[in-house]
Amino acid sequence: MTNTEVMASDNKSATPPRVLHVVAPGDFGGLEQVVLQLAAGRSARGMPTEVFILVTEGSRTPTLVEMLNTAGVRATVRQFAHRAYREERKAVQAAAEAFGADVVHTHGYHPDVLAGTLARSMRAGRVSTAHGVTGGNLKNRIFEWLQRRAWRNFDVVVAVAGPLKDRLVRSGVPAAVVALCPNAWSGTAALDRASARERLRLPPSGRYIGWVGRLSREKGADVMVSAMAHLSPEIGLVMIGDGPEREALQQLATELNVASRITWAGQVQGAGQCMAAFDAFALSSRTEGTPMVLFEAMAARVPIVATAVGGVPDVVSAAEAILVKSESPEELAAAIEQLFSAAPAAAARAAAARRRLDERYALAPWLDRYEEFYARASVH
Repeated sequence: MTNTEVMASDNKSATPPRVLHVVAPGDFGGLEQVVLQLAAGRSARGMPTEVFILVTEGSRTPTLVEMLNTAGVRATVRQFAHRAYREERKAVQAAAEAFGADVVHTHGYHPDVLAGTLARSMRAGRVSTAHGVTGGNLKNRIFEWLQRRAWRNFDVVVAVAGPLKDRLVRSGVPAAVVALCPNAWSGTAALDRASARERLRLPPSGRYIGWVGRLSREKGADVMVSAMAHLSPEIGLVMIGDGPEREALQQLATELNVASRITWAGQVQGAGQCMAAFDAFALSSRTEGTPMVLFEAMAARVPIVATAVGGVPDVVSAAEAILVKSESPEELAAAIEQLFSAAPAAAARAAAARRRLDERYALAPWLDRYEEFYARASVH
C-alpha cells in the first residue's frame, strides 16, 4: 500500500460511518424505541444518521416520525402498495445512495429481507438488530425463516438477549456474525403518580396492575387476563396496547367474569411515562428479547412480576422482581398477591431494580458498542 493509500485509509477510519436506519414501524413499542434511541443518540453526538420509514398506502404517519423529528433526526417516510417489494427496494437503495450510507441498519423482518440483497449490491455494510422471535402462526414463521436466511449475509446481527443469540446461531446464522448487546435505557422522564393516573383516567385511589404490550399471543395477554380470575376482586388491571387478539381477550374477560375490573386503554402515546400510576407491573410474555417496557417499570420503581423468558432473567433477578414461569395464570396471580401482601419487600426490590437499571443499562456505553458494530460493517 502506498503512503497516499495509507493516509486515505486512516482518514476513512477516523470519519464516523454514515448510518441509514430502515424500519417498517408499527405502533410505538420496543423496536421503535430502540430505533429512536440509536438515531437520536448518534445524532446528538454529531454523527451522520438518517431513518427511512416504510409504510403501507393509506396508513397514518407512525408515531416514530414525530419523535425522530423532535429529536432532530431526519426521517423520510414513503408509502407503498401492499407487497410492492421491488418498488420498496428501489426506494431504499435510492435513499441510501442519496445519503451516501456506509451502513444500512435494518430493524424487523421486512426491512431485513429487503436489505439482505440491497446492501450487497451497494457495497454498504449490513447491520440488523434482532429484537426477538415471535413464532406464532404459519405466516409469521415463514417471515422469520426468510429473515434468518437474510441474516446469514449480514456483517453484524445484534441479538438483544443471550438466549436469542444462542437461538440465532442454532438456526444457522454464523456465530461470527451474531453479537450480543442488550438494550439500554434512555432515562425518559416519567410522570408522578397523580399525573399518570389522570392521563390514564384512573381514580386516585384503588390498586391497579399495569400491563403494556401488543395484544398478540407472544406477549401472553391471555395469561394476564386469566390471572385476574385468581386475584382479589378489588384489584384492577389496565391493559395498554392494541393488537389482533383484543376482541378475543375481551371475550375471555367476560367469560371469566372479570371484565368490569379491566380497563382497555388502547394505544397510549408515552405509555412508559405512566408507570407510576400502577401499584404493580406485570409482564406475562411467552417470549422476549430485552423488553424496553421492563426498563420503564424499573425506572418508575414499580414492583415487578415477570415471566422468566428470553432476556428477562438477565435484566432482573429475584433481588429486583418476582419471576414466574410462563403459561401459568395461577402462579402469576399468586406472585402479584405476594407483592401486595408484603409491601416493604416489594418496595425494596423495586428500589434495587432502579439501581440495577442505572448501573447496567446506561445509554452511552450502549451507543459506543453500536459504533463498534458500524465500524466493523463499514470496512467489510
